[in-house]
Amino acid sequence: MNMHASPPPPAARPPIPAGRGALWRTVVNLWPYMWPADRRDLKWRVVFAMLLLFAAKLATIAIPFTFKWATDALVGTGSAPVAPDSWLVWTLAAPMAMTAAYGGTRILMALLTQLRDGLFAKVAMHAVRRLAVKTFEHMHLLSLRFHLERKTGGLTRVLERGRTGIETIVRMVILQLAPTIVEIALIVGVLVWQFDLRYVAVIVVTVGLYMAFTYYATEWRIGIRRRMNDSDTDANTKAIDSLLNYETVKYFNAEARESQRYDGSMARYEEASVKSYSSLAVLNAGQAVVFTLGLTAAMGMCAQGVIAGTQTVGDFVMINAMMVQLYQPLNFMGMVYREIKQAATDIESMFTLLAREADVRDRPAGAS
Repeated sequence: MNMHASPPPPAARPPIPAGRGALWRTVVNLWPYMWPADRRDLKWRVVFAMLLLFAAKLATIAIPFTFKWATDALVGTGSAPVAPDSWLVWTLAAPMAMTAAYGGTRILMALLTQLRDGLFAKVAMHAVRRLAVKTFEHMHLLSLRFHLERKTGGLTRVLERGRTGIETIVRMVILQLAPTIVEIALIVGVLVWQFDLRYVAVIVVTVGLYMAFTYYATEWRIGIRRRMNDSDTDANTKAIDSLLNYETVKYFNAEARESQRYDGSMARYEEASVKSYSSLAVLNAGQAVVFTLGLTAAMGMCAQGVIAGTQTVGDFVMINAMMVQLYQPLNFMGMVYREIKQAATDIESMFTLLAREADVRDRPAGAS
């Protein structure tokens, strides 16, 4: 038997696709780290965090109602849900009591939100740690040819941005994205119950335009972000490799040349960064314009109802509070989508590293 025969090729391992920032595939690849099969305690943390989150959303929905009841009590309209002859009227419908209820619901919402974040922190950082260590170990398994082709500075930058991107996606998807959708649905349901379908139409059009604008503007910004990352990696690569070869640079009097190369990379990074900040300003301005038009339309309809006597002043205040409350998750959803897309862009290089097979692998112990 030939003892020097080459080992059989290793079995193909399913790659982790970078997907050029593909959100869904990124979430699927990260799910085992967010819901670890070997850590029941972390799973319970995820469950409790979700329960706390939905409790906070219910408290959030109650805030505009207490605002409405306090306003109606101030103008002499008792709209609190109590019978007119009940002794609770003076307690529940009084302006000070409703104001206290408004403040209490806001405090409850804040406490539940902060408790949720603290509970989920261990889950998020455990996912960051596991995937970062896996990437670090995988880089050691790759062949010498791969490391000669790549630059040490670039690899460390990929690992650094990947860790940050993992934390962003884990926290945003579990704690923000799905619950924000639920909150929007709850607010729309309340508007249907308290007002009429005209308000729903305004909400649907506003949300549709808002999300469409956010999507296309974010996709435009992703290309800018990728160019900025490439320039940043290139600059970091040149800096670290030049410093590691300090003696060679000094020997050939190449300090000026190395500075020019580094400055060229930083110039490209500067240009991409300026475009990134400018595009963010365009995105925020467009979102504000779209939502303000929808807010104005909804409040205008409610003002007509107040003049006609079909709505109270509390309803006018409530529709404003509900729309502003709708803007918060909408604005946050735009930020969530933008951050997740950018994080997916940041970790796509890490996924590419994990998908790369080693050219040479050791035989398993005991193999002939």
